Amino acid sequence: MTSRSRSPRIRPLLLTATLTTTLALALAATGCGTEPAPDARAAGPSGSADPAPDRAELEARASAAQLVAEHVWVTEAAGYALARQSVGVLGDDGFGSVYTEPEGGQIKLSVERLPHADADCTDGPASGSEQEPLVTCERDGEQWYRATESGHAYAREQGDLVVTLSGTRQEVDRATLRSAALAAHRADDHELDQVLPPAGETAGRQPVERGDLPPVGDGAPNNDVGASG
Repeated sequence: MTSRSRSPRIRPLLLTATLTTTLALALAATGCGTEPAPDARAAGPSGSADPAPDRAELEARASAAQLVAEHVWVTEAAGYALARQSVGVLGDDGFGSVYTEPEGGQIKLSVERLPHADADCTDGPASGSEQEPLVTCERDGEQWYRATESGHAYAREQGDLVVTLSGTRQEVDRATLRSAALAAHRADDHELDQVLPPAGETAGRQPVERGDLPPVGDGAPNNDVGASG
């Protein structure tokens, strides 16, 4: 009788203790699984995007560098980064820059007002061009691809501008050059802020005057040899 009266009292206590222990372990395991790791938290969204730079300031920086803000283009290619010191004006109001990679490879980006023939190579090199004879000239999507024995380029017309991505065949393969050409686009305000020289960096700079240009005539360089030979 004694043993029968004790069994019902012991079993509920043992069952309650077992359930309590199991529940505690389950909660502990669940807590460990849902707590984000420090790295996961750090990799999350960084918050709102940076505010757009002041457009008037960007225009002033472009003007100080003798650039037209609307003619500044950027691109990207795996392993390549913009060489900031290469940014500069081409011709009257064009733009040029160079992207480099650690092994020495270079991709040149140029934006200039050029004749149609400087983009479309189907009729051969543009008049007055001194480049090597073309070994390849073909349309590739919206662009033209041309190659000589040593160099190659992708070019496309954008209004009255010709946008060209070029490099040597030894340093840059066609696939990489094509990728850079497809990625090329007019710089937005955030990209302008990264590309243009900082305010004040070009302050006081004036266009370089060439001493070999005569004051009259067609402006051809004066290559006369001096008395000293």
